[in-house]
Amino acid sequence: MKVLYYNWVDYLDPEKRGGGVTAYQRNVIDSLAGRSDIDIVFLSSGTEFSFYPTHPRVKEVRPYLETRRFELINSEVHAPGHLSFDNPACVHAEATTRAFADFVKDQGGFDVIHFNNLEGLPVEVLALKEIFGDTKFLFSMHNYYAVCPQVNLWWREKQNCEDYNGGRKCPACLDYEPNSNWVKKANLLSRTLNRVGMTSNSRLHRLFFHLIDDSYRTLKQVLTRNKVVELKKIAPVSSSPLQHQQHRRQEFTHHINTYCDVALAVSNRVAEVATKFGIDPSIVRTSYIGTKVAESYEPPDISAIRAGLVDKESITIGYLGYMRRDKGFYFLMDTLETMPESLTRKLNLIIAARMTDPSMSHRLALLADSFNSVECSDGYTHDMLDDLYEKMDLALVPVLWEDNLPQVAIESVCHHTPVLSSNLGGAKEVGGSNPLFSFEANDKADFTAKLQAFVDKPSLLLEYWKISMVPVTMQGHTSELLDIYAQPCRAAPIGGIDKDVIAKEGPLSAVR
Repeated sequence: MKVLYYNWVDYLDPEKRGGGVTAYQRNVIDSLAGRSDIDIVFLSSGTEFSFYPTHPRVKEVRPYLETRRFELINSEVHAPGHLSFDNPACVHAEATTRAFADFVKDQGGFDVIHFNNLEGLPVEVLALKEIFGDTKFLFSMHNYYAVCPQVNLWWREKQNCEDYNGGRKCPACLDYEPNSNWVKKANLLSRTLNRVGMTSNSRLHRLFFHLIDDSYRTLKQVLTRNKVVELKKIAPVSSSPLQHQQHRRQEFTHHINTYCDVALAVSNRVAEVATKFGIDPSIVRTSYIGTKVAESYEPPDISAIRAGLVDKESITIGYLGYMRRDKGFYFLMDTLETMPESLTRKLNLIIAARMTDPSMSHRLALLADSFNSVECSDGYTHDMLDDLYEKMDLALVPVLWEDNLPQVAIESVCHHTPVLSSNLGGAKEVGGSNPLFSFEANDKADFTAKLQAFVDKPSLLLEYWKISMVPVTMQGHTSELLDIYAQPCRAAPIGGIDKDVIAKEGPLSAVR
């Protein structure tokens, strides 16, 4: 079986872009590597650009073990997704689609193309199913890019987006306009430095990058300093942005529904959200991703946990993650600051998050006056997890958006720590959607009431393990993927792609 995996960024990216999806992609490839019955090829697109030639083309990079790796350079669709927020190329980009088609034809004989993202490619590449009818097309919904140009259904950086209102909410979604041209130049500069031996993770690379970038900004300021400021009358927003977002949603859902054999949702909640926004439920299948941390999982010793909760005068709650609004960190802080002291005196608080907000040090210090104890860590590493969870009775995942399947929830369960999560996203499913361990997102009273119940009766924490999930291992997950890969393909309809542009027998772009 020959499988092509696609993600917008290389799974070995030295800058570690792409977060959990990048780690997942590497885990999948590592788990399948070495099997004689599977030939794996990997492709990324949307981040690599060249001075010359400037047309989209595919270039092979150094293989990793037995896996061949390729980059689609000069894609008309910039990645990550928000950089193409208003870019019509995310739907139609003839040159990029042709480069992708030529690459697939040149490599030949893919049994499966597994898209772990559509960022970095125009969605019309899915219509190539008409040409490669014997190839199974899979799309994994690790985020909501397929139905949301902002990627996370997180409107104006402040609230969960439940309805895009016919596209009317989208043009006003971002608080800033992404400078995709600047990002393109930065990526081009980074690529150039890498080619001359200054790798991205080297100190020399960072030094030259910042020197050149600072020089460019200074020169730009000097050249524009004497320009006369011109006042312009602000015209009403035209219908163009609205039409683009309507067209984008229509084309993405159409192409996924028409050409994908399977759309994999990483949690049941993702499946619900995707179908609500237009993805055909008949092709949607929930597939919980595997994680390496699950390989060492053993069922918790309930007797030992019960003994530790007897006569417990305070419980320890902990937040591990990012100081971000969408992750619920600011909601958590606001709620902790308003809790009655009769509750907080029976709570020990652990915060392990990179201190990206200077004001948090003062706010956490004030919490220490009213809580039984407060411990903070400026971020954390994987090596610290055992010690952090050893202290915790309850992990907090208070997300305010439909967080697909937070890794921190899986790590908590693997360390025998129950999770109190909001009702958004997939975190609650790790605990079997037990109502004792889920609260209404952004509801301070509900969150406080749930904590109060555990303080009043710590033995309630044992209820988590009655219906909680057994974390999925990479071996279990890849076994499921291979079963899906082996299933028969759907028949693709004809007429959705211009055969004159992507000619079946046309010349191939060189793959160098």
